[in-house]
Amino acid sequence: MTIPQTRGPATVIGAAIEGIFATVEEVRRITLARFTEVAAGRPLVDADVDALGPAFVDLLGAPGEVAVGLGVILEPGTLASHPLRLEWWQRVPGSDDPVPLEVDLHPESLGFYDYVAADWFAVPRRTRARHVVGPYVDVHGTDGYMLTFTMPIELAGRFVGVAGADVPVTRFESMVLGRLGDDDAVLVNAEGRVVLSTSSRWITGCLLPEPRPDGRPLPAVPWQLVAAPG
Repeated sequence: MTIPQTRGPATVIGAAIEGIFATVEEVRRITLARFTEVAAGRPLVDADVDALGPAFVDLLGAPGEVAVGLGVILEPGTLASHPLRLEWWQRVPGSDDPVPLEVDLHPESLGFYDYVAADWFAVPRRTRARHVVGPYVDVHGTDGYMLTFTMPIELAGRFVGVAGADVPVTRFESMVLGRLGDDDAVLVNAEGRVVLSTSSRWITGCLLPEPRPDGRPLPAVPWQLVAAPG
């Protein structure tokens, strides 16, 4: 993935975001190609979702790919055989090859993974627009700060789930910080929590104090650039 060698935090960060969403769009395209092929003749079945796995593994292994996890998470009831279903592959410490994410999808279980309530699923479901969540601590893989980028998948006008990618904050930083030159940048999410900063005073995950300086919103994501508080 090539980010333009250009000054201006909004331009550099925007290019990084679009590069990641290009991967998410490819996940969506692969999924829709498979689902569209079979949906006209019969209901979708579990094997149709399983068949997506090899292509997702190939995406994770593409040169320059910054995502460490990607896949699809389905709208409840999309498959008659599985009320809840996801096909997600990730790179984890100690494994040379991507492995499937295994979570508890049984609602009666104490460890139930209620993905429908997660913002990365619920927001694209509601808005039919792309979304990004984070930084948050990834408890299903790296235990580091993670960003999750998602977009809705619609089949014949019906919402059937989201395509997504997980990107460690450290990788996102490496895409951006070296290209900012001497420009100051503090990137915050909707809660005012720092996603990325050129200042060692404001580290990833910390909350900027109130009142916060007026920010510059970035297009199509709930982030904005603000001046670093003194």
